[in-house]
Amino acid sequence: MASKNTVCLWFNGTALDAATFYATTFPDSAVRAVHHAPGDFPSGKQGDVLTVDFTVAGIDCIGLNGGPAFKHSEAFSFQIATDDQAETDRLWNAIVGNGGEESACGWCRDKWGLSWQITPRVLTEAVTSTDPAVARRAFEAMMTMRRIDVAAIEAAVRG
Repeated sequence: MASKNTVCLWFNGTALDAATFYATTFPDSAVRAVHHAPGDFPSGKQGDVLTVDFTVAGIDCIGLNGGPAFKHSEAFSFQIATDDQAETDRLWNAIVGNGGEESACGWCRDKWGLSWQITPRVLTEAVTSTDPAVARRAFEAMMTMRRIDVAAIEAAVRG
């Protein structure tokens, strides 16, 4: 049964490429179906890939090849919780090393313009700590980073 709520992501002819990358990069991800246009449409021809049904880290998505009219922005991002530095580095490197770019505080953008927050669980736990001093130190450490450094966050937690 299809999910009642699905994230629709707009692409300019590259929905299948993006979905395939996500499926091979993130656990619990897959390309489920590729649908071809039954007729010509504003940004393509009959037979072109129109939509791709896929899952990213357990979230149902549709990639729509809608053309160049709309671009992704940081107003929408996927936040991926990581368990350690190795997982953080693997995902970060996959995105940035595949034509993406770094941003601040654990954010990066893939080559299709979609934003990702690669967030170690230790960071989330630290900045939401009930101890305001711990939360402040972790937050201040994070604000100096691009890719999150787990050891630096753990040091900030210890004070």
